[in-house]
Amino acid sequence: MAGHSQFKNIMHKKGKQDAIRSKLFSKLAREITVAAKMGLPDPAMNARLRAAVLAARAENMPKDNIERAIKKASGAEGENYDEVRYEGYAPGGVAVIVEALTDNRNRTAGEVRSYFTKAGGSLAETGAVSFMFDRVGSIVFDRKVATDDAMLEAAIEAGADDVISGPEEHEVITAVEALRDAQKALEAKFGEPRKAAIVWRPQNTVAVDDEAGEKILRLVSALEENDDVQNVTANFEISDALMAKMQA
Repeated sequence: MAGHSQFKNIMHKKGKQDAIRSKLFSKLAREITVAAKMGLPDPAMNARLRAAVLAARAENMPKDNIERAIKKASGAEGENYDEVRYEGYAPGGVAVIVEALTDNRNRTAGEVRSYFTKAGGSLAETGAVSFMFDRVGSIVFDRKVATDDAMLEAAIEAGADDVISGPEEHEVITAVEALRDAQKALEAKFGEPRKAAIVWRPQNTVAVDDEAGEKILRLVSALEENDDVQNVTANFEISDALMAKMQA
């Protein structure tokens, strides 16, 4: 089982507590505000903002919270955040990319470095591991909206590169520049997707044993819980047994 696509499942399992859900909403709101500041405050005209709103809806974030985050972008009281990417190695030589939105680069860099060190990994220079990943568009639909064949046919017509169909969802992969048009075409057929975003996708994955896998998942969990960290991607695979254990 590829660990890089399963982080959210673990976090959701742990996310029963109100405090964790509140933290998640804060991160989603931060991305909405930053996206709205970078372009028009209209999701229909701003692809990044639309992706942020979709992500918020997928987590059942209240509509009022979403609208407040968009309005905050045009207000004088809105904070300014820098987009920062950190790259490093986890145990087992696994490559990790961490994306953050921060109002204090020094604080965030120190915290991220400490997580890697405690896990037995190391933070590296920007560009040290990102060459092992592809930057692609990802559009995710619920499994029930279409058969595998219907989704594949529609994706090809929409200009997508690939479709990965699993037990719960269809993930359509596109080139970055093709994401917006493909999303519009697929929405016309299947309705609003669960997610549409530009993501890092590992070119290859590294199989690790359970001991290393547990350390990596703890590292990912610590990173995900940091207020400034928005996304974590890694190129490893772990056993189904360990995944079940961590989700328990």
